[in-house]
Amino acid sequence: MRRRLEDKVAIITGGTSGIGRRTVEIFAEEGASVIIAARRVDDGRELADRLGNKVEFLKTDVSLEADVKKMIDYAVDRFGRLDCLFNNAGVPATHGSIATIPLEDYEYALSVLLGGVFLGMKHAAPVMCGQSSGSIINTGSVAGILAGYSSIVYSAAKAAVIHLTKVVAMELGEKNVRVNCISPGGIATGIFGKAAGLPTDQAEKTAELMKQVLADIQPIRRAGIVDDIAQAAVFLASDESTFINGHDLVVDGGLTGGRLWSVQQEGLDAMRQALRDAAKS
Repeated sequence: MRRRLEDKVAIITGGTSGIGRRTVEIFAEEGASVIIAARRVDDGRELADRLGNKVEFLKTDVSLEADVKKMIDYAVDRFGRLDCLFNNAGVPATHGSIATIPLEDYEYALSVLLGGVFLGMKHAAPVMCGQSSGSIINTGSVAGILAGYSSIVYSAAKAAVIHLTKVVAMELGEKNVRVNCISPGGIATGIFGKAAGLPTDQAEKTAELMKQVLADIQPIRRAGIVDDIAQAAVFLASDESTFINGHDLVVDGGLTGGRLWSVQQEGLDAMRQALRDAAKS
């Protein structure tokens, strides 16, 4: 049976950990040739070596335009085309109130979370438009949809990514290039440990703990896992989604749907009891 990404060429940024790493593995399993674009050299080379000669690592800082252009050029030079760009690289953004966030922290977070997406699309667009085909996938977040799920800067950056996805989709769609977004909910990865200031090797070990922390915050009573997002990326990269463009695919177990039914019922029960008590007095 033909694999879903057979003969496709993909770049996955931030591909050495968490969602990116698992997406690299699944894309390779589905037949794609993959460029891992990330900053962690040892992890990137180890992953590429393990997955075989159709997977290569290229050290890339997505906040630097020269690196992003080199990344796109490398994929085309190596494999002859570019079918999918997954703009997934990210960093935790500084926490704090609006009055206390240092400007340099704000600018750095945006240079990766938003700037990396912008640069990726900028340099992939000419290649994909020249082919009259391609799928660009950007990583958004539920924090970009509703307030209160992450820090001010991270939330603002992800909201911008979601809207940037839609406006670029309107342009590139006319060239048969699709641009979509995936907005994860509570996914158990090491990014929470990184946000808490842990070194990378220690942060990655916190993913199992986060499965317990995130298990009950949405109607689907488990934490999201990296496979949930990786499989969504496979769908958007594949020929199964060729009429989907400008869409933000929310993968959150129902988190952004509203209050949990059980919490709502508890509140209603408490209100009814309070009314009954008041009527008796």
